[in-house]
Amino acid sequence: MIMEQPKIMIEIWSDIVCPFCYIGKRHLEMALESYEGKDEVKIIWKSFLLNPDLKTDTELTLEGYLSQSKGISMPQVKAMTERVLEMASAAGLQYRLDEAVVANSLNAHRLLHFAQENGKGMETKESLLSAYFSEAKNIDDTIVLQALAAELDLNKEESNDVISTERYKLEVLKDYQMASHFGISGVPFFVFNRKFAISGAQPVELFIQTLEKAASTAN
Repeated sequence: MIMEQPKIMIEIWSDIVCPFCYIGKRHLEMALESYEGKDEVKIIWKSFLLNPDLKTDTELTLEGYLSQSKGISMPQVKAMTERVLEMASAAGLQYRLDEAVVANSLNAHRLLHFAQENGKGMETKESLLSAYFSEAKNIDDTIVLQALAAELDLNKEESNDVISTERYKLEVLKDYQMASHFGISGVPFFVFNRKFAISGAQPVELFIQTLEKAASTAN
């Protein structure tokens, strides 16, 4: 039996520790809710590492890290993140940026690749983003990832093997290299049928317009 190709394929480059990526995901989902052809849309998550060399540090908060890395005061960081919190709230998300820990996202991306290969990419992406931003969990922690995999009903033996090894690291790096090839330097970045793109957590209306444009030009 020949599987019917989706009318719209959306490839999304994003990082799990990117606050705008979660907001952008929500905006796309809101757009899909009002889009009649949503059942003909396929979403593929692509990995992007904002800081590949970042060292996980559970003793340092995200705000503390931003203060140190950007050389700005904590009051300045608070002011900078306030707008992010407002945007998140408008999208129905509650962030705990003051408690979020500094974590390398490579291992979480590897788990996401495994989950996506097993048909659970959307829910796994959601769980990882929620764990990091809404629950202030360390998404580079083995126990946290194992618990998340269990909640998603991923195969325990296989998911534990992925988490404890370097499986899917090559796939993560390939996504990262593809982003460079396409000239993607920031995330989130949404590519519709390799024809149209949206950069950033743009308004819901733009996602609707782009969905309609992609559908009208689909083969």
